[in-house]
Amino acid sequence: MTTTMRGDQLARLLGQWHALPGRRRSPDYAALAGSIRGLLSDGRLPLGVRLPAERELAAALSVSRTTVTAAYRGLRESGHLTSRRGAGSWTTLPNGHRVATSGLWTPDDDIEMIDLGVAASAAPPELVGAARAAADDLPRFLGSAGYRPTGLGELRDAVAAGYTRRGVPTSAEQILITSGTQQALDLSLRLLVPPGTTVLVESPTYPNALAALAARRARISTHGLDAETGWDAELLLGAVRQTRPRMAYLIPEFQNPTGHLMPAALRERLVAAAHSAGTELVVDESWVDLALDGQAMPPPVAVFDRHSRVVSIGGLSKAYWGGLRIGWVRASAPLVQRLAALRVGVDMASPVLEQLVAVRLLHDAERIVAARRAELRERRAVLTAAVREHLPEWRFKEPGGGTVIWAELDGPISSALARAAEEVGVRLAPGPRFGLDGTLERFLRLPYPLPPEDLTEAVRRIASVRYDLDHVARPDWRTPAVIA
Repeated sequence: MTTTMRGDQLARLLGQWHALPGRRRSPDYAALAGSIRGLLSDGRLPLGVRLPAERELAAALSVSRTTVTAAYRGLRESGHLTSRRGAGSWTTLPNGHRVATSGLWTPDDDIEMIDLGVAASAAPPELVGAARAAADDLPRFLGSAGYRPTGLGELRDAVAAGYTRRGVPTSAEQILITSGTQQALDLSLRLLVPPGTTVLVESPTYPNALAALAARRARISTHGLDAETGWDAELLLGAVRQTRPRMAYLIPEFQNPTGHLMPAALRERLVAAAHSAGTELVVDESWVDLALDGQAMPPPVAVFDRHSRVVSIGGLSKAYWGGLRIGWVRASAPLVQRLAALRVGVDMASPVLEQLVAVRLLHDAERIVAARRAELRERRAVLTAAVREHLPEWRFKEPGGGTVIWAELDGPISSALARAAEEVGVRLAPGPRFGLDGTLERFLRLPYPLPPEDLTEAVRRIASVRYDLDHVARPDWRTPAVIA
């Protein structure tokens, strides 16, 4: 069934859709068409959505109908809109585009990009040896059907041991192995969040978490993080007590995308507030292994849980390799069984061979993670130096861990900059992808897992198009890549 967007809804997403100050003003119809393409490019407007009728959108934007008619015509010509008489107009994908491995829509003939849209690293060199050893282990599992909804016992043991070492005594019965951290989140939402209930999230936050919440038809409430200081304890706790959300989704370790680390005192108070409010806490620990400056890590949020309110999720994507698709949930044993029963209706179980690879990697975790941290420290230094040299007006706080910098730009230009960067071979994830309703245009996430030479070249190219946004007239919008 096609989703229909009302005129007032699209107008709210478009926000200030006219040309940016300092540039030659485009005709209104061109600026409107370009802004709708921009919504597609940063993921705020998905494919297959029926746009409002021309008259309705014109009224919502306080422009003439001819302006909207011309904008829709331009979108049809570029392949971003398909119209049929009597059926309306809906967003589509231009011919010659495909889905890249990052999940972005990208042209078939334009795949040589420096991709700063993904904040994950390439595989460690130990992966090949782990895979070979796992293949040798596989025969002892071939006599069964291979379906283990909760995961292989030895992998559950390894994950549980990791939590115990961090100060949270955990048994294998408290671990559910999933196909990546995203599935861990999705299963948690399916179990804990009935449609229409309120969920509290940080702003900014992980875009795929917002997509999962939208799929559950959750009512999203936000707590805004300060770019410099992170969480405001009183505001966060007040939001939990006052809105009493069914669930809160938080990233306390090197928060994606701001890089903040939640202090221990706030973790303890948050668990207490959640218990009083009847709120389940889903804590995303994807980045917990990536402390880069030798700092002491606060205890896990689950340390303070006395009432089974905390569901911890994590995986191998950030410290090891996302291609393995191994994640997990840590929760009470009864909740794990309920999640496993729900999981059977989704994909039955995670692949046995990949779980065996994960076991091998976790047994060599100390060496692999140490090497990953050293690599990321070097690349963080390269990226921060390049930004300070080529884009000195941008402000950011160097994160103590994780894989990204959250940069405050010198104007509300994030989406426009992302579109312009595509023209010079750099893919960016603009600020609005990490929030709701088109906010965060003054921010940009910059990951640093790429090789140093790619990071330096990417910043140089971004700086060149940033200058052009103010000094070079752009008479028309180039067809951008589309983010679905």
